[in-house]
Amino acid sequence: MDFAFDARTEELRAKLLAFMDEYVYPAEAVAEEQRERLASPWDTPAVVGELKAEARRQGLWNLFLPDSEHGAGLTNLQYAPLAEITGRSPHLAPTALNCAAPDTGNMEVLAQFGDDRQKKQWLEPLLAGEIRSAFAMTEPEVASSDATNITTLIERAPDGTDEYVITGRKWYISGAMNPDCRIFIVMGKTDPDGSDIRRQQSMVLVPRDTPGVEVKRAMRVYGYEDHSHGGHAEVVFHGARVPVSNLVGEEGGGFAIAQARLGPGRIHHCMRLIGMAERAIELMCRRAVARTAFGKPLAQQGVVHNWIADARVAVEQLRLLVLKTAWMMDTVGNKGAHAEIQAIKIATPRTVVDIIDKAVQLHGAGGVSQDFPLAELWASARTLKLADGPDEVHQRSLARRELKKYV
Repeated sequence: MDFAFDARTEELRAKLLAFMDEYVYPAEAVAEEQRERLASPWDTPAVVGELKAEARRQGLWNLFLPDSEHGAGLTNLQYAPLAEITGRSPHLAPTALNCAAPDTGNMEVLAQFGDDRQKKQWLEPLLAGEIRSAFAMTEPEVASSDATNITTLIERAPDGTDEYVITGRKWYISGAMNPDCRIFIVMGKTDPDGSDIRRQQSMVLVPRDTPGVEVKRAMRVYGYEDHSHGGHAEVVFHGARVPVSNLVGEEGGGFAIAQARLGPGRIHHCMRLIGMAERAIELMCRRAVARTAFGKPLAQQGVVHNWIADARVAVEQLRLLVLKTAWMMDTVGNKGAHAEIQAIKIATPRTVVDIIDKAVQLHGAGGVSQDFPLAELWASARTLKLADGPDEVHQRSLARRELKKYV
C-alpha cells in the first residue's frame, strides 16, 4: 500500500486548498447573512452559486465520481484527501464542488443503473449542478436500520395503465426542502410477500412535482434545520403515479442498489469527517493560545495538552484506515473492502464527535454558540453515527465476520 499522493492529486489538493482559503471560508459568513434576507430559508444564497461557478471554472467539479465519462475519473484513493479538505467546511464546500450528499449517491446510482433516458433527463442536470435530488428510503414507522423493514409500496396501477402507484411515508429525506430538488429516488416494495426478503424492494424515480407527493415538513437535527443541505424532510406519497419506465434497474433490485450506493457514501462521509476533525483541532489550538484562565494561557494547561495530543493521534490513525479502505475499494472492489468500510463507519464518527466535543469544551460558551462552527459540526458528526447504518449494525456485521474465522 502506497498512500503517497500522485501528481494529479497534489495538483488538485493545491488548487482546492487555495480555493478554500480564497473563496469558501470567507463565504461562510456571507452565506449566513444572505440567508437571513431570503424569501424562504430553503432558498439558496447567491454566494453558493458564485462558488459553484468558480469551482467549475477551476476544474474542481464532480470530483467524487470515478467514472471519467461523467466525473473527474479519480480513484477513491485520489479523492480521499480532497474530500477531507471539503470536510473543513462541510455545509458549503461539498455543495460548491457538486460533491454533496445526497446528490453524489444519486448520481452514482443513475450512472451505474440508469438507462439512457434516465441519464439524459436526470443525471445530466445533476452533473451540471442545475438541479438537486433526494434519496427516499428511511421511514418513521419501522426500524430503518434494517432496510428490509420498509413498508412503502410500489404497486402496478390497478387500472391496467403502464404505471406504478407509490404509497408510503418517509422521513429525514435529505435535500427535499430545497426548491431546486426536482427528483426523488424512492425505495419501496414491489413484491412485499416475496420469499427472498432482499428481493422484495425496488427503486423508482419520482419527480418532486408528481401529484400525490407531499413534502410535509422539515425535520430538525439537534435543533438545526440544515438549510445548507436543503433540509431533511418528511415526505408522504399519497398514491403517486409514475411510468413503469421510471424503474431504476430491475424489479427486486432495490436492496442491491442501496448497498452499492451506500458503500461509497460511507467512505465519503468518513473522508469529510476527518476534515471536520482537523478544523476542530485548528480552532482548539487557536483558542488555547489566545485565552488565559487562572493566571496562564489555556495552552499551558495539562488537560488541554492531553486533548490536543489525543486528537492528533486519533486523526492520524483514522486517516490511515480511511486511506487503506479507499485503496482496497480501488483494488478489490466495494465488496472486497466491506469489512474496512464497516470499520471506518464505526470508528470515524465516534472519534470525531469526541474531538469536536473537546473543542467545544475549550471554547466554553462560545463552543455552543452560533459564533463558531463547532456546535453545527458536532451535530453533523453525531448524526453520522446513525446515517448510512447505525454503529451497532456495522459492529454486529463486523463481529460476525471475525467470529466466522473461529467457528
